[in-house]
Amino acid sequence: MGKTKEMNGHAGGQEEFAVSATIQVEEKDIGRPKRNKLVGFLRRNKLVILTVSGVMVGVGIGLAVRRMELSRAHMIYFAFPGEMLLRMLKMIILPLVVCSLVSGAASLDTRSLGKLGGIAVAYFLVTTLIASGIAVALAIIIKPGEGAGRLNTNSLGLSDTVNTNKETVDSFLDLARNLFPANLVAAAFRSYVTEYKTIHIGNITEGSATFQKIPVGTEAEGMNILGLVLFAIIFGIALRKLGSEGEELIRFFNSFNEATMVIVTWIMWYIPIGITFLVASKIVEMEDIVLLVTSLGKYILASILGHIIHGGIVLPLIYFGLTRKNPFSFLSGLITPFATAFATCSSSATLPSMIKCIEENNGVDKRISRFILPIGATVNMDGAAIFQCIAAVFIAQLNGVELNAGQIFTILVTATASSVGAAGVPAGGIITIAIILEAIGLPTNDLSLMLAVDWIVDRTTTVVNVEGDALGAGILHHINQKAMKKEQLHLEDVRVEAIPNNKAEEETSPLVMHRSTAITPTGSEDSDNKESSL
Repeated sequence: MGKTKEMNGHAGGQEEFAVSATIQVEEKDIGRPKRNKLVGFLRRNKLVILTVSGVMVGVGIGLAVRRMELSRAHMIYFAFPGEMLLRMLKMIILPLVVCSLVSGAASLDTRSLGKLGGIAVAYFLVTTLIASGIAVALAIIIKPGEGAGRLNTNSLGLSDTVNTNKETVDSFLDLARNLFPANLVAAAFRSYVTEYKTIHIGNITEGSATFQKIPVGTEAEGMNILGLVLFAIIFGIALRKLGSEGEELIRFFNSFNEATMVIVTWIMWYIPIGITFLVASKIVEMEDIVLLVTSLGKYILASILGHIIHGGIVLPLIYFGLTRKNPFSFLSGLITPFATAFATCSSSATLPSMIKCIEENNGVDKRISRFILPIGATVNMDGAAIFQCIAAVFIAQLNGVELNAGQIFTILVTATASSVGAAGVPAGGIITIAIILEAIGLPTNDLSLMLAVDWIVDRTTTVVNVEGDALGAGILHHINQKAMKKEQLHLEDVRVEAIPNNKAEEETSPLVMHRSTAITPTGSEDSDNKESSL
């Protein structure tokens, strides 16, 4: 009896030990998924984490090095790693834009290309016009020019004038000329620009001479991205029209495009290092940030507030209204391109990382992203339109000019139209502001003030520009997916309807009805009925 109790006690102890061991294993199993999820999250987002960390580290390094009072030569050496990032990104722009547009245009049929292109143009124009309206409203409400009347440009180390001697008409004519470059090879590094030459007509000695300013066409350094974009789209359409004869060349551009994206992947791993030194060097180069903010603080506030309203409220609402999807979950996959845009101040330089992230993180169709994003980086400048309109109203208030309704309307239209031709490079919108000022009859002497704060405002400007491009690609992807599902559903409906119709014909056939009655329960045909049917 005692032995039995001892055995039962021993068995009970083993059960308790087994239960406790099971609980410990379960606790370990519960802890593992959490740890695995954390590791998986860090692996998936390590580039994003490194990029954001690079921005913060760059701010810290810049503030620390700023106290060392480096010479101009040492500043250039300090900024070298950031310069290398910009050179890498600019190096890849030309093959990326041309190959992606040729490949995208060739992969879409003409009807889809026309439909998507029309929607994209409408989206770009509407969002830019909304951005211009927000900017003018904010500038009228905040009145940034009223508190800057006593500002002296010499105190900021700036020249009093900026060379903007260009007529508004010639600016738009140059835009049209650059759409059709005379030399495609030269368009890769030069663009058409109108300059002016003064000539005299008549006899100077007799005092009857008159002087005239004549426009003269010249070539300026800088890629003619508009001409290359238009040619690539037309060339892709032409290749598709060739049919089987153009397939080899289409495959070549597709392979070229994929190889370019592999190079982009390699470059993106250098982005955190380059961004660190880009941000740090810009902080070191600042002259007197306190004087700058106190003098032009309201202008900076109005510009950044306009970017926050447009980029944080208007564009997400447009995306949600058209797709019924969460825009912020879409934007969360694009943190690396946004950080690149913030550091480089260049929509074109952000294009490689934007294409890669929007395809891999957000699942946008390659045909859509590689067709729309290069166009958007060229013609969609919502952020630029905001700061250009605020700058125009700022200069009007600075000079004591009260803008009437006609001038405000001119600002809206001119900013929307001229932002199409704005270069996707740092400080590319200053000349566009000059076009707006010329259109409403205001002096361009105060544009040097815009250069003083352009390095601040241009960062949020570029982020909003690339955000508009990304959300536009997401909207077009949704519309394309919806159209494909609708077409597939329509085809399935046709097939489903075709089956019962065929059965109905068979059931109503006298021969089939006669033969079906001739089937015996055993599955064999009655020979008499078979003969009678024959």
